[in-house]
Amino acid sequence: MRQTIAILLTVVVVVLAAESISQARDVPFTQEDRDRIVRLEGKLEDGLKIANQRIDEGLKATNQRIDDLRVDMKNMKSEIMTVMIWGFGVLFSGMWILMGFVLWDRRTALVPAIRKTKEVYERSELIVEVLKELAAKNPDVREALKHRNLL
Repeated sequence: MRQTIAILLTVVVVVLAAESISQARDVPFTQEDRDRIVRLEGKLEDGLKIANQRIDEGLKATNQRIDDLRVDMKNMKSEIMTVMIWGFGVLFSGMWILMGFVLWDRRTALVPAIRKTKEVYERSELIVEVLKELAAKNPDVREALKHRNLL
């Protein structure tokens, strides 16, 4: 921006100087012309100072905005990390709770089946004992038990 303004002002000065040189051939250079050029140079310097001051103020404001954005980005990053940590914590907690429920449910569902299996086993043992006692008195039952390898 400074370079652009400086180039534009240089072009203006060169153009004015070229005009004054071309006019100098026609009309002699007077004290009034010299004073006018001095005033133009003063105005040009004042304009450059004001432009530089505005550019500096704009740069300071822009740098401040950039710094503010950096701080905001850091805050957003920490907030996102917090949300992710909480999200994963809730997710894994839910998974552990679900696994615990499945194991508890399986155990509670198997207990009655195990109990019933024990009862059936005990009853079958009793039936085999009764058949063995009956086989001692009845030869047909004894042959049937031997045929099935129960004696």
